Amino acid sequence: MDRSELDKAYNVVAVVENFPALLNEFAERSRLAYLRYNWCRNLRYGKEAGNQYDFLPCGIPNAPTYVFIHGGYWNSGSKEEHAFIADGPIANNMNVVLAEYSLAPGATMTQIVAEIGMLIEHLAADRDKLGIADSPIYLSGHSAGGHLAAMYRSHPAVTGVHMVSAIVDLEPIRLCWLQNKLELSSREIGDYSPLLHIGKGAPTLISVGGAELPEFMRQSAAYAEVCASNGEHISHILVPGADHFGILNDLADPEGRQLKAFMSLL
Repeated sequence: MDRSELDKAYNVVAVVENFPALLNEFAERSRLAYLRYNWCRNLRYGKEAGNQYDFLPCGIPNAPTYVFIHGGYWNSGSKEEHAFIADGPIANNMNVVLAEYSLAPGATMTQIVAEIGMLIEHLAADRDKLGIADSPIYLSGHSAGGHLAAMYRSHPAVTGVHMVSAIVDLEPIRLCWLQNKLELSSREIGDYSPLLHIGKGAPTLISVGGAELPEFMRQSAAYAEVCASNGEHISHILVPGADHFGILNDLADPEGRQLKAFMSLL
């Protein structure tokens, strides 16, 4: 594809009928989720302003902790806009962590990836004494967050990974409109494209919407194929009718297709 074609292929907002209304809906549902549950808000895992997370305990000793990393093409979005997804994991007896991280252009891809590693280490050591020291860590993320989750599927503290509409090949990102915001280096593309680094890792669910842009479906399928060919414990599912943002509604559903598939995989 040429530049104009790639720009369209990764413009997830352009294909949503009323994107501002969708953001407002997610924000309102998240506001209500913060009111509905007993959260620990804005806990810190590093020195940068974005090194924060919210924690929601499910109340069950040694329950797994579902860590969700929001999307936004590494340059936008926030944990506060995604609290509504907690409805699904919490109803399935998981603690929930909503992760925040520094954003481009103020942070490089190298820094962003490193910060997620810092968060995992922080949670695994239970430095905030949340009672999760013996809790399995499930790492999840949407879109760019799915990319960041994939980067750590081999981390020894991670026992399960859920990649939602994830980006695993950064080369097309370098060649489209996003490069103006991310300024990816050749080294970063090689080092931080999960598709190029398939090692032994945690059981992984790769989910993508049936109404996604073709490039997201291609990236998910390519990653699943390479992982499977390397003998990794992988499941790849399609969420019928879901677009790039609608797939989060299924994740928030306690009876949703994704959580059922994820728990069956583990």
